[in-house]
Amino acid sequence: MLLLVLAALVLAALVFVQHVASSPLREEREAAEEDLLIKVERYMKSNPETLDELMTEKYAILEGDMVLSSDRNAVGSVWPTKEIPYSINPELVDRTADILSAMAMVSEHTCVSFPKRTSESSYLHFKTSRGCASYVGFGGGEQPMFIGPECIVGNIVHEILHALGFHHEHTRMDRDQYITVLFGNIMEGRQRNFQKVPGVTFDLSYDVNSILHYGSGFFSANGFRTIVPNGDVKNMGQRVKMTDTDIQKVRRLYSCVTLCSHLSPDIPETGKESEVMKDTWYDVKNGTSSDQSSSSSSLQQLNSTTRGQNDTS
Repeated sequence: MLLLVLAALVLAALVFVQHVASSPLREEREAAEEDLLIKVERYMKSNPETLDELMTEKYAILEGDMVLSSDRNAVGSVWPTKEIPYSINPELVDRTADILSAMAMVSEHTCVSFPKRTSESSYLHFKTSRGCASYVGFGGGEQPMFIGPECIVGNIVHEILHALGFHHEHTRMDRDQYITVLFGNIMEGRQRNFQKVPGVTFDLSYDVNSILHYGSGFFSANGFRTIVPNGDVKNMGQRVKMTDTDIQKVRRLYSCVTLCSHLSPDIPETGKESEVMKDTWYDVKNGTSSDQSSSSSSLQQLNSTTRGQNDTS
């Protein structure tokens, strides 16, 4: 039943379903329901960052995966430390490698690290959910990170960046120069998720390929695109890697350039992949580095990210 309700939301097909259900042809009804379930499953796998908003009433959620704080003034605040502790709920033990890989991807070219929590009062706590979601910025105390079955490493990176204080790229005030939002294809009541919001851009160019950008089918009511890039863009909504712009955002928000001695003071140019990054970006689809020769350095980076505490014991 839950899947059928979601199917109605995703496909805006309630009228059609009711019409077919009244048909005397059992085969026609069963075929229609099976087709809806297939489409729902495909949507769930492709857009896990929208599921918590669609399928839960426990939290107030905006834009699919951003949990709203009761104190809106706290949204987007920066963590008071560059070493952000984490813990993983035992029910997510089988996702430990994915979570650690996501944290390593964020820390690899920034000064933000993720040590395993000992007694810290404020920390990220990864727990199970239907989809992927996070609070935006520092909230204090145990801060939940919601990880669903369909959340791959790239989705987790996306949520970690939210937790660090970043909003979605598609809500930037200058977005109309780069994308077109097709409001007629958006689910009823979800148009708010596509509203432009004033915010700090760090003087960085709009990045259609950012790991924080919506994909073309987010909150589609009819299976058609809700966002169309204005130019020739092939990877909008990708959840494979952090772009140079994503990295620059973290480094600028957390003052990595001036305060991290282990980082190069030169920030890569926006839109261009540095040679180092080409060798060290993770392939999140397979949970491995993009180059077999970099597996050793990736492991070293993971150990550095977690201060050698990359286990769940």
